[in-house]
Amino acid sequence: MDKNLLDKIKQLREITGAPIGKCKEALEKTNGDLEKAQEYLRKIGESLLEKKKDSSAGKGIVEGYVHFNGRVGALIELRSETDFVSKSDDFKKLAHEIALQVATMNPLYISKEQIPKEILKEKELSLGQDLEKWLEEVCLLEQSYIKNSSLKIKDLISEFVNKFGEKIEVRKMARLSIDE
Repeated sequence: MDKNLLDKIKQLREITGAPIGKCKEALEKTNGDLEKAQEYLRKIGESLLEKKKDSSAGKGIVEGYVHFNGRVGALIELRSETDFVSKSDDFKKLAHEIALQVATMNPLYISKEQIPKEILKEKELSLGQDLEKWLEEVCLLEQSYIKNSSLKIKDLISEFVNKFGEKIEVRKMARLSIDE
């Protein structure tokens, strides 16, 4: 293996936290393109999440974020399959980032599936093609990540699914604010 490939594997691993073997595979599949390799790893995470959709995410943590002025805060319940993952620093960082997203962007639902059918039908009729834009505003998983607008929250979670190799899901969320 040449030094250039080893350096790129190391760099991709630092960026994504994915296992070395997956980083090597991603770089080989994308002819050494780091950006495309990151996208490849995200897709692997999405497919792993799809395979594990029926797995039980019975472990997890509750994470909170309170804005510096004390006027906005959020709590989320983030679940994983094992205590090993849910107790890791990376999992806690992911939970914190999602809580920050909830506090900042104030989503109404975690996912499209949580929207009551009658509301979704009404929005489909009234918004037509703008429905996707509305979903990106009101669904946490569809929102652009506030720290990297090229990622949606579901993509961020997929990166961690790929890293840990197990299901991760946001089970509950709440946002509180003091309005004047």
